[in-house]
Amino acid sequence: MDKKVESYDVVVIGGGAAALTAAIYCGRARLNTLVIEKSLVGGLATYTNEIENYPGFPEGTTGLGLMDNFHKQAKKFGVKFKLTDVKSVDLEGEIKKVETFRNIFEAKVVIVASGGKPRLTGAKNEELFLYDKGISFCATCDAASNTDKTVLVVGSGDAAIEEGMFLTKFAKKVIVSVMHDTGKMDCNEIAKNEALQNSKMDFKWNTVVDSFEGDERLTRVNLRNVKTNEIIPIDVDSCFLFIGYIPNTEIFKGILDMNKNGYMLTNEKMETNIEGVFAAGDVRDKFLKQVATAVGDGAIAGYAAEKYIAESETFHTQIMSKDLPGVVYIWNAVDQKCRELLPIIDSFEAKYKDKVKVTKVDIYKSTGLANRLGVTTFPALVATRDGKISKIIKEIDNEQDVEAAFI
Repeated sequence: MDKKVESYDVVVIGGGAAALTAAIYCGRARLNTLVIEKSLVGGLATYTNEIENYPGFPEGTTGLGLMDNFHKQAKKFGVKFKLTDVKSVDLEGEIKKVETFRNIFEAKVVIVASGGKPRLTGAKNEELFLYDKGISFCATCDAASNTDKTVLVVGSGDAAIEEGMFLTKFAKKVIVSVMHDTGKMDCNEIAKNEALQNSKMDFKWNTVVDSFEGDERLTRVNLRNVKTNEIIPIDVDSCFLFIGYIPNTEIFKGILDMNKNGYMLTNEKMETNIEGVFAAGDVRDKFLKQVATAVGDGAIAGYAAEKYIAESETFHTQIMSKDLPGVVYIWNAVDQKCRELLPIIDSFEAKYKDKVKVTKVDIYKSTGLANRLGVTTFPALVATRDGKISKIIKEIDNEQDVEAAFI
């Protein structure tokens, strides 16, 4: 089957908070933008009943309501949406390709914001109570709704124990299922000691989840002792799983740089190891995974995508134009010598205005164009002829040095 090919400026893979924010920035910059989400626009945040730590909502908000506003705002700026799964990507070259079952989407920029998914226990009936039906993955998000209730925490790593202690500020009782022997946990010693001394925390050692029970909402978790196989029923109002998190990065393995756990590595501009490809949100290797931090990532990625496309257009239509020989002055606005050379560049431009195209590239905010030209020290001059680099001059003191790049 021949697949339909569609072209965009930006393709965003994923539909969560980071993806929607990046899309809003790109759409507002009048870039032709497509968001590809395989299931539900809004991502995991849509399953959170209450979000009380997102700025601007003093009374709190629902995850679904917040993400619906993100979605509406993106559509307001002309962003298009496709509900489908990405099968493969080709990210090399200036035109990237994102392939789904029926389409091949071409783009100048790809933003990977595919998020991740919490690791599940695999216990019986688990799928019946996920997210808003009793099983949660974010104590910060859902603690307040469990005020004066009994909750179960599964896990003993730093996240499980620290989030469990946070829950004790709200819940009347926090039961913790730990698969290890008594007193042994996977968290740091400080958190471990504080948890063991917390009167609201009750530990069930050598246990794993056997099944989840309830009608429309979770009411009981059956734990199984891994040594005796004894089933221990626990009546609960909610269960929090903290047994790991799996990033949705499978199709990018071997293409984009990741850490050993599969999280993508980026710089502060959300740039990956491939030019024109950015990553944002929970898919990144980062300290805190929350809606607020995802929004920050998405804003940076969207802004960086806009600048990358603008630089690409400048590079091709002006710097590498074949109509006239070119001289590119690469400078830094905060460097005194660079500023002192500007009158010389202006004089040269006036003298040869009909014979040479002069372009000034300030690298203060972005070194993108300099990188494309292979220049890492500043100031510098790059001469072009017939759309190719002919000369690079790194020592510039007078107009004769500038003319040497042209003549």
